[in-house]
Amino acid sequence: MGVLNVTPDSFSDGGRFLSPADAIAHGRSLAAEGAAIVDVGGESTRPGAAQVGVDEELGRVAPVLEGLAGIPISIDTSKAVVAQRALELGAEMVNDVTALRGDPEMAGIVAEHDAYVCLMHMQGEPRSMQTAPQYDDVVSEVFGFLEERLAAAVESGIREERICVDPGIGFGKTPDQNLELVRRLDAIVALGRPVVVGLSRKSTLGKVLGTAAATPGTMPASLGAAVAAFERGAWMLRAHDVRETVEALAVAAAVERGKVTA
Repeated sequence: MGVLNVTPDSFSDGGRFLSPADAIAHGRSLAAEGAAIVDVGGESTRPGAAQVGVDEELGRVAPVLEGLAGIPISIDTSKAVVAQRALELGAEMVNDVTALRGDPEMAGIVAEHDAYVCLMHMQGEPRSMQTAPQYDDVVSEVFGFLEERLAAAVESGIREERICVDPGIGFGKTPDQNLELVRRLDAIVALGRPVVVGLSRKSTLGKVLGTAAATPGTMPASLGAAVAAFERGAWMLRAHDVRETVEALAVAAAVERGKVTA
């Protein structure tokens, strides 16, 4: 899943693709580099991020979605109006960091369009989620949350086979909790739905490398994290550096099957 942030303030690439022309060109590049789907977002969800109004978010993403016609697209939004328009413009998946809790109309929109949806765990909300997150057992609590949201989505009319889940690395978790979620990812995989993992460039990776005040992690650290998640059952990796991630995962997959070709 290639990351395309059409925002001025995302933690890694904020402002780089705010121009629709630049965003469209980058989205096409991500697809050419091997992204199975391009995740377009018009509102930053980094820690401390400010909320964006519906009109502004739509104004950012709609021209980009139009320009990416023909490429598989996920819309990264928690607003039903934005999701509705994105699906009308050809998006196939709604990537909702609130797991359908942020907008009461969202589940109905997804069900109406028979779209795919990714349900993510987040403790708190973006502006405050990194303020002393607390868990007794982060893995079991994330599992329980995703199990409940999966049931709620199905009850709302979304077909179970259209649903994937995301443990929400960096969304209301300490670095150690993030690493524990990856270490025990098989417990989340046991939920029975495809698991999406987003570790790319996250600050936990910089902290592992010894930079206590790290904001973005490095690309090599991101590749190591992607392979670790893949080996523990991740179905899709959300990545900024698509070509490099595709190559790293191709080698990891070849090792797993013990031969060059599938």
